[in-house]
Amino acid sequence: MQDLMQQLIEFISQHIAHAHWIIFGSLLLAGFNLPVSEDAMLFISGWLASLHPEYFYHLFFGVFMGAYLSDLICYYLGRSLGPKLWNIKFFANMVSKEQIDKVAYFYAKYGIITLILGRFIPFGVRNALFLTAGLGRMNFVKFALSDLLACTISSTTFFALYYNFGEKVIGYVKKGNQMLFIAVIIAAAIWFIMHKRKSRQTLL
Repeated sequence: MQDLMQQLIEFISQHIAHAHWIIFGSLLLAGFNLPVSEDAMLFISGWLASLHPEYFYHLFFGVFMGAYLSDLICYYLGRSLGPKLWNIKFFANMVSKEQIDKVAYFYAKYGIITLILGRFIPFGVRNALFLTAGLGRMNFVKFALSDLLACTISSTTFFALYYNFGEKVIGYVKKGNQMLFIAVIIAAAIWFIMHKRKSRQTLL
């Protein structure tokens, strides 16, 4: 994975004048759940911007718009495919119906906070959030505006970190993401237990 990342960095570096388009296009593919890492694109764009300040705005808007439109694509897939999503093995393996219920609960209870925190969590959590919003037929304008704010916060934060500190900060970002991921897992487990207890009480 590290060798692949290095090759990708070298390729984009060699085509710096078009780097923002390459990053933008790669992130659009991520919207279709292809294995393109938003974190990697943010690192590459921030790091390259520090080396080529003349392309600072090109790189930032390339990665920002790519990430945001990728979210909208993922949302649209969930909304347009609906329950048919689980007939497609590629998507069914990524998001279970139980996960959809959990995320839908967080959406209902915490609203936009779910999107903001979710954007800082890797491991496929981001796309699960966007698919869930689509599957749950969340109002498009509400989703688009909420995700615009969430994407602005996460993209600006990571781009600034990578621009100013480069590889030095990667370890801290990974640890922070892992801690947030664990916290979400614990919260989901608590919700699951409480939901089961409530269901049993209702039956009784």
